[in-house]
Amino acid sequence: MNAPAAPLLQVRNLRVEFPTRRGTLLAVDDVSFDIAPGEVLGVVGESGAGKSLTGNAIIGLLEPPGRIAAGQVLLEGERIDNLPYERMRRIRGAKIGAIFQDPLTSLNPLYTVGRQIVETIQTHLPLSAQAARERALDLLKQVGIPAAEQRIDHYPHQFSGGMRQRVVIALALCAGPRLIVADEPTTALDVSIQAQIIALLKRLCREHGTAVMLVTHDMGVIAETADRVAVMYAGRIAEIGPVRDVIKSAAHPYTRGLMGSIPSMGVRSARLVQIDGAMPRLTEIPRGCAFNARCTEAGERCFRERPELMAAGATRAACWRHDTGGVGAVRTKEAAHA
Repeated sequence: MNAPAAPLLQVRNLRVEFPTRRGTLLAVDDVSFDIAPGEVLGVVGESGAGKSLTGNAIIGLLEPPGRIAAGQVLLEGERIDNLPYERMRRIRGAKIGAIFQDPLTSLNPLYTVGRQIVETIQTHLPLSAQAARERALDLLKQVGIPAAEQRIDHYPHQFSGGMRQRVVIALALCAGPRLIVADEPTTALDVSIQAQIIALLKRLCREHGTAVMLVTHDMGVIAETADRVAVMYAGRIAEIGPVRDVIKSAAHPYTRGLMGSIPSMGVRSARLVQIDGAMPRLTEIPRGCAFNARCTEAGERCFRERPELMAAGATRAACWRHDTGGVGAVRTKEAAHA
């Protein structure tokens, strides 16, 4: 039996803060996970859950005054969260690729896509201009740009949204990165193009052994693409595990609410499940479990103590209902007032 591959990315107890005049906002709180070579980890949750900030912290692109206040980020065993800016910039191009939601923000409108890819290749790899152009052409073909020989000299505005996103993926791959952080890479695209981009990411992951952190709010994309999924809520991981198990038998009430809000093909229902209320502001996260005010299963302990991730069948969930040695975890609010 083969031993599991050593993690390519290790995030340990990551904490991201934003100092403000009214105090410090805790945006990402004690987040830990690993990604193995060739694995896609989906990170999902509502807007403001901390998904994109986690990705930005990993690749060293936090907007000031945001800062990593605690924890560690290790890439291939090397700590990268405390590196000088110039060293991190080189790692970001060579070992870490980034794909963002709007491809227009990733591409310079004044330069041809070929020039942008060639310059990036030459920044990180010791190749001549001719060799770099050949590699750029090969990458454009890999990501499915038709007539790449002509299109390499076109400008970003001459490409459709889906084609621009393919160019951005080629740009992210040009130095052969070990990790790709993809932040909402399909949100701005129509469904048929989404499917093509998803298939492309999966193929590149499989062929190159690249690890992918896929940040999205779309559970359909996660179900189609990811091997494992981390569900985030109010800056913390609520549940993490194999994508099939999280979707089929979610262990956290928040995850079950997310799954219940997705319509099922062939199943007629009067209305979809919804999670009442809204995620708390960063300045108003309640004591105990951050989800307690919206949870229909909350017990007394959920209002007193904050749960850590614990074994919950095939997944791990931050919910006291899975603490077999706990007391009061399943005593509901109604029972408490009976």
